[in-house]
Amino acid sequence: MDPKLPRWIETGVDGLDDILAGGLPSGQMYLIEGDPGTGKTTLAMQFIIAGQRNGVKSLYITLSESRDELEASARSHGWDPEEIPIAEFVPAEASLNPDEQYTIFHPSEIELSGTIQKLIRCIDERKPERVVIDSLSELRLLAADPVRYRRQLLALKHFFAGRSCTVLLLDDRTANGSDTQLQSIAHGVIRLEKMHRSYGVTRRQIEVVKLRGREFREGFHDYTILRGGLRVYPRLVAHEHIAKFNADRIVSDLSGLDLMFGGGINRGSSTLMMGPSGCGKSTLTMLYAYAAARRGDRAIVYVFDEVLRTALDRLEGVGIKVRDQIERGTLQMSQLDPASISPGEFASRICRDVEENDTRVVVIDSLNGYLMSMPGEKDLNIHLHELIAYLNQKGVATFLVYTQHGLIGSMQTEVDISYLADTVVLLRYFEAAGSLRKLISVVKQRVGGHEDTLRELRITATGVKVGEPLTSFRGVMTGVPELPPQFSSTVQS
Repeated sequence: MDPKLPRWIETGVDGLDDILAGGLPSGQMYLIEGDPGTGKTTLAMQFIIAGQRNGVKSLYITLSESRDELEASARSHGWDPEEIPIAEFVPAEASLNPDEQYTIFHPSEIELSGTIQKLIRCIDERKPERVVIDSLSELRLLAADPVRYRRQLLALKHFFAGRSCTVLLLDDRTANGSDTQLQSIAHGVIRLEKMHRSYGVTRRQIEVVKLRGREFREGFHDYTILRGGLRVYPRLVAHEHIAKFNADRIVSDLSGLDLMFGGGINRGSSTLMMGPSGCGKSTLTMLYAYAAARRGDRAIVYVFDEVLRTALDRLEGVGIKVRDQIERGTLQMSQLDPASISPGEFASRICRDVEENDTRVVVIDSLNGYLMSMPGEKDLNIHLHELIAYLNQKGVATFLVYTQHGLIGSMQTEVDISYLADTVVLLRYFEAAGSLRKLISVVKQRVGGHEDTLRELRITATGVKVGEPLTSFRGVMTGVPELPPQFSSTVQS
């Protein structure tokens, strides 16, 4: 390594070093800004603990919270407070006394100068390589004058520059929001934000606003604050995850269904099941996940819309013995709450499962629940595009379930996502001979041939059945087709 180039140090925050392409350049000053409650103090503690565990002398300088408060916060995350060396800077007793009179100097001049000098002496005595100053709002209040405040920060920057010390400055933006002049002083700026929703947990995002001399992953990245600290979920970039795989087909073990796809579904492709509620979309996707699990290929199903117990009972009721494969370990079904999970966290969970467990089939049931986890519909297509592209490049067969509005005739969709999938399967209800029946058709498949015919779908207690092509009928997709008397004989028993 070139000795003239700075070395990179790990932040100690899971996922943040990935965004920073390895970590922070050492010996520089960085600004961590965010509103109260975004996790700045937690991030700073993780930074200090990471240094201590690597044998690097570190120091947490607090100007706002007391030592007791910081230690209590550390314990709440399961950390030993002894791992966080704290220097507590409290106002001088005189500054708290309303009767104290300043006859020559303005109070801010005395208080700020005393604090800065105390800080410098503390650094000189302990000689830490990692420092956190929490927070700048206290220095800003002591300075009173914005010009004087920035001059002091510049002086601090020059002071630390000659001591090979990496410094995090925490700012709660309580003054005038983002301070662009302060950002220009810092070598790098990391911003933490909260996005309030009308229902569910608050969504948090982190952004690297600036980092001199270092490439990083731009944009917003979801993160959560858990016991143990911040966990960042880097934005998924599909082209960074290209892998080789066998481009064979997977089958459902239901011959009539596999024939509609020309013999099966291609690995490394995505299949979208669209239709109204209750028409059999989830059941069809489970046929492929169950068949893959029986062959020994690991499959995972993410359930957004249904209670897991109900889903298991429903599948067992139509002859799909999923509990056997769950016990075997080749099939996993995971229930998710769209009100408490962000798209970034969900994508990270899928990627981790694919990487660590060699998962071959992924089912998302349904995209309607996934949509509810988004702050706005406009972002769904971008997230899905990267997620599907990633899974395709990993050789995973992905099945997406999407429920359309309506039951008979014309169906409505909130977001058009059909163009993202390699294969699109359309399911419909139609009326015939005084009963409500189900229809299945493959309307699109990018790789390989597929049937253009319409078939009846039956889901019974003995299993799923796909009928012969309904070649003699017309108007079936409208929901009220013209049917000849011999209709009942066209479906396989």
